[in-house]
Amino acid sequence: MSKAARPKGTPSREAIAAFIRDNPQKATKRDIARAFGLKGDARVALKHVLRELEEEGLIEKRGKRLATPGSLPPVMVLEVTGRDPDGGLLARPIEWDTERGAVPRIAIAPPKKGRGKVIVPGVGDRVLTRIGEQAEDGAYAGRVIKRLDRKKAAVLGVVRRTDKGGYRIEPTERKQSEMEVDKADLGDAKPGDLVEVETTRSGRHGLSKAKVLEVIGSLKSEKAVSMIAIHAHGIPHIFPDEVLAEAEAAKRPRLVPPREDWREVPLMTIDPETAKDHDDAVHGAPDHDPKNPGGHIVTVAIADVAHFVRPGSALDREAQKRGNSVYFPDRVVPMLPERISNDLCSLRENEDRPAMAVRMVFDAQGRKRSHSFHRIMMRSHAKLSYEQAQQAIDGAPDETAAPVLDTILKPLWAAYRCLLKGRKDREPLELDIPERKIVLGEDGTVDKVVVPPRLDAHKLIEECMIQANVAAAETLEKKKQALVFRIHDAPALAKQEALREFLKTLDIPLARGAQLRPSAFNAILDRVEDTDHSPLVHGVVLRSQSQAEYSPDNIGHFGLNLKRYAHFTSPIRRYADLIVHRALIRALGLGDGGDELPDMELDQLREIAGLISSAERRAVNAERDTVDRLIAEHLDGRVGETFDARVSGMTSSGLFVTLDAYGADGFIPASKLGEDYYRHDEALHAMVGERTGRGYRLGDAVEVRLAEVQALAGAIRFDMESDPRDLGKTMKSRHKATRGQRSGRPARRSGRAGRGKGKR
Repeated sequence: MSKAARPKGTPSREAIAAFIRDNPQKATKRDIARAFGLKGDARVALKHVLRELEEEGLIEKRGKRLATPGSLPPVMVLEVTGRDPDGGLLARPIEWDTERGAVPRIAIAPPKKGRGKVIVPGVGDRVLTRIGEQAEDGAYAGRVIKRLDRKKAAVLGVVRRTDKGGYRIEPTERKQSEMEVDKADLGDAKPGDLVEVETTRSGRHGLSKAKVLEVIGSLKSEKAVSMIAIHAHGIPHIFPDEVLAEAEAAKRPRLVPPREDWREVPLMTIDPETAKDHDDAVHGAPDHDPKNPGGHIVTVAIADVAHFVRPGSALDREAQKRGNSVYFPDRVVPMLPERISNDLCSLRENEDRPAMAVRMVFDAQGRKRSHSFHRIMMRSHAKLSYEQAQQAIDGAPDETAAPVLDTILKPLWAAYRCLLKGRKDREPLELDIPERKIVLGEDGTVDKVVVPPRLDAHKLIEECMIQANVAAAETLEKKKQALVFRIHDAPALAKQEALREFLKTLDIPLARGAQLRPSAFNAILDRVEDTDHSPLVHGVVLRSQSQAEYSPDNIGHFGLNLKRYAHFTSPIRRYADLIVHRALIRALGLGDGGDELPDMELDQLREIAGLISSAERRAVNAERDTVDRLIAEHLDGRVGETFDARVSGMTSSGLFVTLDAYGADGFIPASKLGEDYYRHDEALHAMVGERTGRGYRLGDAVEVRLAEVQALAGAIRFDMESDPRDLGKTMKSRHKATRGQRSGRPARRSGRAGRGKGKR
């Protein structure tokens, strides 16, 4: 719609974009129309202007809300890092995925007086912050909601003995320098111990001095590597005495209404072989209702954590603080004490356990007809591993699976085949990214790295859990009960455009428009299946996706192609699920008055959603760091050997590669790629030689030589052994065009060991 054709009173494009930028919490079409007093034809004109701005990439849609591309989530956990020249506080996110771009700078706004308790944070504090507009200098405004536990101003490192008999601290972080420590400041620490130290004197010349604050343990212990990540990321791992006492005092519920007796329903658990807590059980059966021919009934029962962990209790406060359980190759840092997670709430075989259950009825095409929630007492009739269940269905049941093969497993698989029809119609995003698992030896070091097979048994449980999560979200939304949704936004328009430009080089089209669906990505993935381009395209599509998070504001789940989705199925290990359980208990009148979700404002739920989203990112980064360190330690004695790898990422400094055998990530500086000058072409995901036009692309299979290992920091550096390849006419013509625009050639840059992959 031209400017002249717009009705009188329609705000300018600049004014609309500015409102969206300055009001990240109130930027739906309705909010904008209300703010500018638009009615009738002016509202229609607004719709056209918003579409123009979105197509030009100046704004992007996040569900119903509009936002400036690249803008931050509304609530984040930050660390106050210092002050600006005027004394104002500066902060940065505690956890930040570099796939999203440079780490944002956030200026903490002064507290407003006369509005309750004044919160004045200091440098080093961790704060829950509401993010506002972005200033001209690039910094975002942040207003503190709550001050969290202060992170110790300490450095984590290992005590080393020098050749001259002195002591030094070797830091676990790459960016920190070694420090000297006097024998008197060692305390009980010995060489090889992992310690926390504080700097006592910073030296302009020579090393800084340090003092040991705490001895964490010997680096030779089998769990030392994960302990580095636990301390580096500030993960709470020791339960306070009051939390443990509360867990020990917890009592099992009585079988009184509204709790129903479902102990005769043949529910069963299917979990990893090493699982100690079993928080979900399933059952499938044909629906004998003549009105639903060929239909099935699927029941999912989930441990009733809400009965034991009451709002406001010590257990509840600690669970919210942790946010989720954290899984390392050598240990688990649980969200709840073992008395709760592995005993009272674990759905053990042949033992009575309280649960929340959802009974779902599907038609013959896998479409859900109805569902109902129940608070029950159940008894698991069988406990199988994924492998046992799969082998039984494949015709080789062992002595545990054989008795339940015909009565439980076969009806369950028949129900799953029905659900698959519905999944196929729904068309969720089907990315195939193999996940490697580290297998440790008795000494806690890496024995081998494997890619576990993706069994139908895994997919069956996954689909049952997805349907249960959908049912929870639908029920609560229908009851108008506030909750925390699991949301996943569509790819930002800027990322869509970058993907579109890349796919052009493979002669693969990608439709334009804000209504891009997962099926469009699936069509691309199908097109490259069983080709050399498959790993490359899967990696690029993954990088184009947004990050899933928690929010009380529902925008749907793009990856699963669902309009509403909430985590309900793992309250033992995720606080978000516990909130959903409490919300269901309240909405459906299933509680005893002390275990339901209390009255909460939407802002309170946003705060909790921000905290647990941050805890989730913290866990992912800690788990990834631990894997890096374990693999680096495993490869430490193999410098000079060659390995098969794939290019997994790149920056202007060089390439990131992932070893095929180990899944280890390492870096190759641009200076080690060859004699040419290599330039990073972001749109094409390639490093292109300026003189030859040859180079390396994301996903390329290459051979690399191990050049350097920093085991303690988890850093690995490689040299490239494979010659660059011809990148094709499209790449060369593009390269030639962009080279003509360059004004001078910078010096070749070398990089540092690091990591290039992010997790969605």
